[in-house]
Amino acid sequence: MTDLGSRLRRVLRDDLDQRQRAALASWIAFTGTFAVVRGITWSIRAGRGPFRNLSAGGEHLHHYLWGIGMLAGVGAVAVRGTDSQRAHPAVAVSYGSGLALIVDEFALLLDLKDVYWAQQGRISVDLGVGGIAVTGSYFAALPLLRALRDEFHDGQPAATAR
Repeated sequence: MTDLGSRLRRVLRDDLDQRQRAALASWIAFTGTFAVVRGITWSIRAGRGPFRNLSAGGEHLHHYLWGIGMLAGVGAVAVRGTDSQRAHPAVAVSYGSGLALIVDEFALLLDLKDVYWAQQGRISVDLGVGGIAVTGSYFAALPLLRALRDEFHDGQPAATAR
C-alpha cells in the first residue's frame, strides 16, 4: 500500500501541473460532496440516520447556501490571496465542494420553488452526474491529449518527440 501511495504522489507531481492537480482535486471534491449530499438528503427524507433538516427562524436552510458561502470564500482568495494561497489544495477542494452543494439544488434555484424531490428536481441530478462524467472523461483522456499536443507542436510522432 505504501508503494501505491508513493507511486500516486509521483504521478500527481510529475504528470500533472499545478492547475491540473487543482482541477482534479476540485473534481474529486465535487464528486464526493455530490454523492454524500444526495445520500444525506435521501436519509433525511426517509427518516433514517442521524441527519435532520437545518432551520433558522422556522425557515429551512438549503445546502446551496453553504455552497454559495464556500464559493464566496474561494472568490475572496482569488481576488486578494497570494499566489501560494490561491494554489493551496484547500481552495480547489472548497471550490469543488461548494459547487456541488449549489448544483445539487440547481432546480430549486432555477424554478425558485422547492422541487428537490419532484420531477423538475431531476435537472439537478442530471447536471451533477453530467458534470462528473464530462470532467472524468477529460482526466481519462489527458494522456492522449498530451500525446496529440506533443505531436502537433513537434511535427513528429509523440513517441519520438521525447
